[in-house]
Amino acid sequence: MRKLFRYICACCAILSTSSCDDFLDIVPMNDVVLENYWTEKADVQSVLNSCYASMQQEDFLSRAFVWSEWRSDNIVSGTRSNYELAEIQKENLLPTNSFCKWAAFYRTINRCNTVCHYAPEVNSIDPNYTETEMKANVAEATALRSLCYFYLIRTFRDVPFTREPSIDDTQNYYLPAMPFEEVLDNIIADLEAVKDNAVKRYYTDESPIAYYNSSKITRYAIYAMLADMYLWKGNYEKCIEHCNVVLDFKKAQYEEALDREGNITNIQLFNDYPLILEKPTGTVRAGNTYNEIFGEGNSFESIFELRFENNQTENAFIKNYYGTDDNRTGYAGAPSFLYKEVAVNNNTVFKSTDCRAYEHIQSMNANYVITKYVWNSLSFKTTNPETDLNLIASRRDPCYANWIFYRMTDVMLMKAEAEIEIGTEEMIKDAFDIISAVYNRANNIVVASSNNALKFSDYGTSKQAMQELVILERQRELLFEGKRWYDLVRLARRDGNTRRLVDLAIQKQKNNLNGIKIRLANPDIIYFPYAKDELKVNPNLKQNEAYNTGIDSEIDKN
Repeated sequence: MRKLFRYICACCAILSTSSCDDFLDIVPMNDVVLENYWTEKADVQSVLNSCYASMQQEDFLSRAFVWSEWRSDNIVSGTRSNYELAEIQKENLLPTNSFCKWAAFYRTINRCNTVCHYAPEVNSIDPNYTETEMKANVAEATALRSLCYFYLIRTFRDVPFTREPSIDDTQNYYLPAMPFEEVLDNIIADLEAVKDNAVKRYYTDESPIAYYNSSKITRYAIYAMLADMYLWKGNYEKCIEHCNVVLDFKKAQYEEALDREGNITNIQLFNDYPLILEKPTGTVRAGNTYNEIFGEGNSFESIFELRFENNQTENAFIKNYYGTDDNRTGYAGAPSFLYKEVAVNNNTVFKSTDCRAYEHIQSMNANYVITKYVWNSLSFKTTNPETDLNLIASRRDPCYANWIFYRMTDVMLMKAEAEIEIGTEEMIKDAFDIISAVYNRANNIVVASSNNALKFSDYGTSKQAMQELVILERQRELLFEGKRWYDLVRLARRDGNTRRLVDLAIQKQKNNLNGIKIRLANPDIIYFPYAKDELKVNPNLKQNEAYNTGIDSEIDKN
């Protein structure tokens, strides 16, 4: 299989470009070998593009979602769910479950490793490929690789780690798992080494193709990743430092837009943070925040998202998991407690004024379906949602929804969480202001003294109350975006036990509550097991102790 890589790598890169037909007319497929490739900067860019293309595949995104959301209190099985997903819902997760397979992520990692390996060689060959361009390409590939590893360790804890591409038969890829902390330290070091080589902006903000600034890796995407990684590491000062770089850039970007346009009706400062308004100036209907961030995509608040363009690659993951039309829901659904009685202000998560509830969930045929990413556009009233929501929405079909990895409010709430953990009086107050900014935008609270606003006196005197507030606000703001289970795992790692994770995760469960509580009490079980197939081919992998239930003997027999 490794001998085929020299063909596969070149071919996948060629096929990811618009000029592939011309190339294939000139060079027969069996002559596309390393000797004919990696000679100019276009070759590097083609394989780099294939890294993004690899992440667009349904097997990649479905795992990114299932790993990061499915076991949380955000998700229940939808009307089209399959047996394997239903078993994960029941916390009956076995190494034979196909969602334990990580090949899609290591496929992307290998492509990134290949770019990092060959880009310097191309720089020495092609005089048109500058050192600055080469370093920027390596920074991109390093960031995508690090993001993949970050997903893997948050899901499996300890994973095989390599920076070497699979290009010949001399390399050993049956690697033992590297501990979580060591992988985390390695990817942090990798990103710190390349962060300032990455492109700041590919195009000016007023350019018609400015979407490249958030659909490709930039310096600020890397800083956002680092902030997230430092938060997991427990280095809260570094997390705040990297959050500030991203947030200061967004504030400067807003100031530039003000200078350029003179008046901006769709963005307003909330506690000094520029955020997209639910109701732009002069309008009475809400929904604009959703339309810009999730409908159009690549919004002002975006930092890094995968772009799916019309007439090119459809987002099969969103189509299958969330659903795309009024008659078909997806594999995933929302638990009733997230939406039931929101409009009458009797919900424990959302106030009746919170636009996010109406934008991201819909009641349909006695089920609660996910509409985030599914709506193409929407608008509604929040004055009296019980009797006059007047929701007007259109769904995507076919589905070209982008998938967001990092956006501004995510970074804001990372900073707030880190400040709460440091716990000084000044930082607690700043964290509350940040959380309030995110909350106020969603509830159309322009004047912070509004009766519906959060009150510092309800939270500010208790570290635990502030911890619970920030994790709740992250749930509301980042609902169904692949964050919630990882937030709960991070909470459990920090607590040193799973008690709070269990209390939150079981809110959706209706059956076998005691059994699930007992199962999740084991701190090892909050991670996925290694797939049976991986254990079979790689003798250096040792199964997570929580899943050693006789499956290894079955592997030996087969």
